[in-house]
Amino acid sequence: MIKGVIFDLDGVLVATDKLHYLAWKRLAHELGITNFTEQDNIRQRGISRMASLQVVLEKSNLHYTAQERFIFAEKKNQYYVESLATLTKDVILPNVTETIALLREKKVQIAVGSVSKNAPAILQRTGLLPLIDKVSCGLDITRSKPDPQVFLIAAEKLALKQEYCLVVEDSDAGIQAAKAAGMKSLALGPAKENSSADYHAISLADFSIDWNKIIS
Repeated sequence: MIKGVIFDLDGVLVATDKLHYLAWKRLAHELGITNFTEQDNIRQRGISRMASLQVVLEKSNLHYTAQERFIFAEKKNQYYVESLATLTKDVILPNVTETIALLREKKVQIAVGSVSKNAPAILQRTGLLPLIDKVSCGLDITRSKPDPQVFLIAAEKLALKQEYCLVVEDSDAGIQAAKAAGMKSLALGPAKENSSADYHAISLADFSIDWNKIIS
């Protein structure tokens, strides 16, 4: 029986991934990298900021020190945080609030498990924060997905054992992390074909999702 659902944030609850892409692209351009694409950005989903930076730097022939890489990652985050100033509830994806309301009605606890340190700010700006029981994010962890730490911390905050938790993810790294945590998972979007997931759907607006079956 599922007593807690842990949602990834970007691509699952909100569509802020475009803002990430634009911030990384701006940084890439400053570094003389002109061929950073949205396909490259897809590879950055669910992984840490430094791992995401490596995806960008793969397109450069230059070598950068650890300190320079840290500065680049901080600069990208600065660009991203600046873009959040205009964030509204319009970025909430279809059927998100309805899904959360349905689960809460069934006495299921709700958490967010995101490697982003900006997760609390995004939830606050979009008005989703009051609907979430607990948040596990980049501020809580030292290891990123596919390591299960972010989900294990979410379960701990919900005071639930792993086997009572379901993870909702749109990245392969996230599905891998859920499996490593000993949790069931619902794979959405780019991860919907991932065979390691227990359930699959296009998005939370997919009418094929049977929540009664999933949480029973």
